[in-house]
Formats: sequence, C-alpha cells, structure tokens
Amino acid sequence: MKSTMKNATGETTGDSLKEQAQEHLQKAYRLQMSGHLNEAIESYKQSIEILPTAEAHTFLGWAYSFLGDYEQAIAECKRAIDLDPDFGNPFNDIGAYLIQMGQLEEAVPYLELAMKAKRYATPHFPHYNFGRILERRGLWFEALGEYKSSLSIEPNYALARDAYYRLQALLN
Repeated sequence: MKSTMKNATGETTGDSLKEQAQEHLQKAYRLQMSGHLNEAIESYKQSIEILPTAEAHTFLGWAYSFLGDYEQAIAECKRAIDLDPDFGNPFNDIGAYLIQMGQLEEAVPYLELAMKAKRYATPHFPHYNFGRILERRGLWFEALGEYKSSLSIEPNYALARDAYYRLQALLN
C-alpha cells in the first residue's frame, strides 16, 4: 500500500505527485486502448491536473484524435511542446493530424521538427508521415526515400514497409 508523503507544511511531495500522475496516465492509456475514450480523456486530465507533462498532453491529444477532434488534439500537442520542446511525439502527432485534415503544407514543418527532436522513442514515424506527403505530391522517389529512412530506423514498421513496396511496385 502506497502512502502519500507530506512535507513539513503538509503538502504532498513531488515524488508522490509523480506517482499519482503516472498512475492516472497508465490508467488512461489502458482505457483508450480498450475503446473507452471519454473515460481515458478524463483520466489524462486528472494526470495533468496533478502534474502536467508533455507525455500526458500528447496522449490526451491522441485520445481526442480518436474522436476525430483534430483541433483539440493539436491544441494538446502544442501544450506538450510548451512543456518540453525536445519531445518529438507531439511534433509528429501534429503533422499526422494536419495530414488527416488535408493540410499537407502546414504539416511539413512539424514533421521536420519531429525528425530533429532530441527525445523521441519512435523517430521512424515522422519519416513515414513525410513520405505520405511526398507521395501525395507525386514526388515518388523522394517518398520512397522517406519510407526507406523510416525502415532503416525501425525495420519492422509495417506501415512504412507496405507503403515502400506498394509505391515501388507502382513505379515498376
């Protein structure tokens, strides 16, 4: 059983707040993955209320995107960027949402920033997304290059692999 640590003035300590926020974040993720989006959103908000993090805002944005609310998803990602401009996920996510909205030109700078991010667990995503834009522009060889870059980072990334082989077959 966890006990909440209090300091001399009776306030909850930082480590305890981090743990509480992380618990809500993990619960929200589980809810989102099981399709309970509204409950997930509430749990992400609880995490943010306890301790705002770039991760929580990014994941909250992701939940909004599942509902098709790309404007709110982008707003959450921008909050994440304000908290941690080195975190790559929200830059890529904004790019992906803008692609979904048909705003390809607006997506490019965000994807470029994602590719340069100092802290990013999935750096293959922005290459794939940029490849999608290049392909739609008819720049097929450049798109192949981005898909290949994505695969060089993550060889098992099925979306990039499928796009690469599909586009390669069209060019033959």
